[in-house]
Amino acid sequence: MCDQCRSRLNSSASKETFACVETQSPAPSRRDLIAAGAGLLGGTAIAQVMPSAARAQGAADAELARLQKARRIVLKGGIVLSLDPKVGDFASGDVLIEDGKIREVRPNIDASADAAAIVDATNRILIPGFVDTHSHSYQGLLRSSLPNGLVDPDYNRDVQNKLTPAYTPQDVYAGVLITALGFIDMGTTAIVDLSQISHTPEHSDACIKALQDAGIRAVYGYSRGAGAAMQWPQDIARLQKTYFSSKDQLLTLALGASLDVKVLAAAREAQVPAVMHYRVNPAPGLALGKAGVLREGDLFIHCTHLNDEAWRMIKDIGGRISMSPPLEMAMAHGMPSVQDALDRGIRPSLSSDHGTTVAQDCFSMMRTTFNLQRLRVLQRRREGEKDTPPLITCRDVLDFATLQGARCANIDGKVGTITPGKEADILMLRADRIDIWPLNNAPSVVANLMNPGHVENVFIGGKPKKWRGSLVDVDVPRVLRLAQEAREGLMKRTNHQINLLG
Repeated sequence: MCDQCRSRLNSSASKETFACVETQSPAPSRRDLIAAGAGLLGGTAIAQVMPSAARAQGAADAELARLQKARRIVLKGGIVLSLDPKVGDFASGDVLIEDGKIREVRPNIDASADAAAIVDATNRILIPGFVDTHSHSYQGLLRSSLPNGLVDPDYNRDVQNKLTPAYTPQDVYAGVLITALGFIDMGTTAIVDLSQISHTPEHSDACIKALQDAGIRAVYGYSRGAGAAMQWPQDIARLQKTYFSSKDQLLTLALGASLDVKVLAAAREAQVPAVMHYRVNPAPGLALGKAGVLREGDLFIHCTHLNDEAWRMIKDIGGRISMSPPLEMAMAHGMPSVQDALDRGIRPSLSSDHGTTVAQDCFSMMRTTFNLQRLRVLQRRREGEKDTPPLITCRDVLDFATLQGARCANIDGKVGTITPGKEADILMLRADRIDIWPLNNAPSVVANLMNPGHVENVFIGGKPKKWRGSLVDVDVPRVLRLAQEAREGLMKRTNHQINLLG
């Protein structure tokens, strides 16, 4: 045990709630989580999340076993939507993955079964993995708990001020883990996780541990917590040293910042991007711009009801935009800023925010964005307005959900397109199902007809994380049980009632 962790343990009221993470220990594999979970949280239920290899889903699948060991993988004969104009698209193309990176994208790659693991992609659409640029993943325990909720009073009262302060590190782990695995299951390979749960350093450690164990690519947006033991934002130095010393990993670091000059200064000192909620009142953001603490790559969330000056500031500094159209419409955050961004030449990314009220899959977000922008422009035309903006296309929203997501997360050098040299975050979508067949237009099928049920295979960094419809090396019943137990404990401690049938 490290000296810092031993000191915290001695001052803890209960050994059961202590999280110790050794600074020098390498990150464990998903299969090793039994041992790692015991070390993380003192032998709590976390130790039983992942199975041994013998019990893992798909362990008996010989093709999967070969894929997991292979240096070279060829996805053969699929419909390739690369999202990279220089690479192009192919009605029938192959993708060669070598050592986790995309090596070639073209038809008829010559590869023998002896030289590479070959995956038949016939009647499959290959696209880059989706990137969700704004998730409060710890809230996985609270999915659908506000079926008709508004941001104020419902969300602020119940989630922010009642339930969130009562989370233990074990609750954080369970919530983030089930959210991250759910994202992978739905085809989201990368997220920006705004962890507004950093009540203690142990809470932060548990969040990072869950992201690591899930195997998702993530920008960990270290955010505020609640209570006297909170060490945000200054604990970012420890987190950076402990978990983010290497750039060759799935996790990267950002600071989930408030619109405060002193907090932004912490992001600048750590040399990481800042991620900020920014809506309705433009004044605090404009003050940051005038103070000179904003940088290119900083991410602004929602951006509803901003004025022209605020939009000019975002564009001038090279800021990024994350929109959550389904949630913003349902929970009264304001009219989604799709056209506001496009009018200023800013390509936005898409995000789910949280699952207390709406679905968190990118298919829903693409469809809502597509329909909303076109509705508003067409209504303006119907009312006689001239020179209206162009209608966005299916390819536009697919770009928002992949390349623009990667760009807004500052990981577009690694992922976001199916491009040689990038890491292989790739989805294989089933196009031969009865609900979408016959196939007439691939971008339209993905953006307007498909749903998470069409996600057959998911690769992150060239490794299969979902195979033939099932998550790889995940004991799903145990994950479900862990989340349920954490949810029940949280509700009991807060005396909060869930209405299953209401």
